[in-house]
Formats: sequence, structure tokens, C-alpha cells
Amino acid sequence: MHVQPYLNFDGRCEEAVEFYKSALGAEVTYLTRFKDAPPSASGPSRPPGSENKIMHVSFRIGDSTILASDGRCGGRSGFLGFSLSLTVSEIDEAERMFAALAHGGTAEMPLAETFFSPRFGMLSDRFGVRWMIFVEPK
Repeated sequence: MHVQPYLNFDGRCEEAVEFYKSALGAEVTYLTRFKDAPPSASGPSRPPGSENKIMHVSFRIGDSTILASDGRCGGRSGFLGFSLSLTVSEIDEAERMFAALAHGGTAEMPLAETFFSPRFGMLSDRFGVRWMIFVEPK
């Protein structure tokens, strides 16, 4: 069994995936748009004008797979109550990822040394997705 995060960007999915590709080296493994689905699959609930929006995408960051969609394309995505946690082995890697994800977002806890990690920080990216970056102690 796998438990995987499924993020709904409510109309900004492609922009988010491109951002994660540049910020984290994400790799798209599967992508389908609403226009690729048979009419019976998306039914009457398909948002008007959403033909080129992402119905489903799967992308990898390191060894993890994240699933995402544009959903109803209403522009009201909200990511409260959870964070995606990135665990890295090197401080410079953490600093690079933190800076990239924070661009256009908000640093909630700046990346700094803590009692449990050489560097740990928390932020919300420009899409409102909350991230924690943790450097494994040696």
C-alpha cells in the first residue's frame, strides 16, 4: 500500500509543476489534460474552458511521487493542515531548495541550525503549499 499526497491547484497546476521542476528537479512521469479524457469520463462537471488544464499529473521529487490536478479550476486552492517534508543530506542542498521554494512564497521559520538538525526550516511556496526542509544529522 502507498499513501501519496494529491495536490489540487485549482487551475494553476501546470505553473506549479514547472516551478517544482526548476526549484526541486521534479520529473513528470504522467500527465493528462481534460481534453484527453473521453467526454463520459469528465462528464458535465468539467469546468468550462478547462480543456488544456491538467486533469491528472504524477511527478517525482527524489524518491517520492506526488499526484496533482487543476481540479475545478476555480482559483481557490488551499493547503492547510499539512506540509510536505523534504529530507536532504547536505546543508547547501537545503539552502538551495529553501531559497527556490521561498521565491514568491513566505518563509515561516527561516532555515537555521536546531537541536535536532544542522538546518531546518518551514515555508509556504507561491501556491500556498507548506514545506518543511530538514537536513539529516550526521
